[in-house]
Amino acid sequence: MANPYRSSEGLSARQGANSDEIQLRIDPVHGDLDEEISGLHSQVRRLKSVAQEIEAETKIQNDILSDLQMAISQAGAGVKNGMKRLNRTITQQSSNHILQVIVFGLLCFSIVYLWSKLVRR
Repeated sequence: MANPYRSSEGLSARQGANSDEIQLRIDPVHGDLDEEISGLHSQVRRLKSVAQEIEAETKIQNDILSDLQMAISQAGAGVKNGMKRLNRTITQQSSNHILQVIVFGLLCFSIVYLWSKLVRR
């Protein structure tokens, strides 16, 4: 092994005076690192713009979801109030029907009673 720290891109690392330090040396043969760095920079810039667009879209969708939640809660409250009114109306209607049946029965009984009194004479 000639140099265990040598990379295929033209960078090589040497151990410094301390074992914690690493020195980098760029071979002049592979001098196109500036182009690679600028390419990476443009890709990072693109990724940043994509991340910003995703963030903006997420904010818009969160706003839509909160509006939808509010609309659903309002609709639920409206349905609940409507059901209360409907139940109250049904209760009142059924009690009126029972009252009407009782009045009709008393009226029929009175007519039959009076008719029977008139027929006996």
